[in-house]
Amino acid sequence: MSLKAQITEDMKTAMRAKDSARLGTIRLLQAAMKQKEVDERIELDDAAVIAIVDKLIKQRKDSIAAFEAANRADLADVEKAELEVLKVYLPERMGEAEINAAVQAIVAELGASGPGDMGKVMGAVKAQLAGKADMGLVSAAVKAALSK
Repeated sequence: MSLKAQITEDMKTAMRAKDSARLGTIRLLQAAMKQKEVDERIELDDAAVIAIVDKLIKQRKDSIAAFEAANRADLADVEKAELEVLKVYLPERMGEAEINAAVQAIVAELGASGPGDMGKVMGAVKAQLAGKADMGLVSAAVKAALSK
């Protein structure tokens, strides 16, 4: 079953269970997916759906940080609940050691030597690790590898 179909089934399940918090988050995800399909006139595959989920998760993390800085625990809790629902749709993420090993291999393969090669390395890393790793950790690993 495709990820898109799984999300639709989960929405139906949330409706039957009258789980309004989960249902709202899934509808938000479906709206983002539909927007992408309409804007680009494409049918989303699993990789594109994962990219959308990644984007929504990053938004939730940013919102949580902002709400906690403003002492709005009530709003931060809502965002945390949405974050947990969205995380279900991501594949198993790579660990920090795996990310570092992959980045080192790509840096060696490209012959990158310094911070000036960051764009070239990030392009190759994104192509290889998209959807498999947290890109924030990947970016930090690339910076560390190129600063040596």
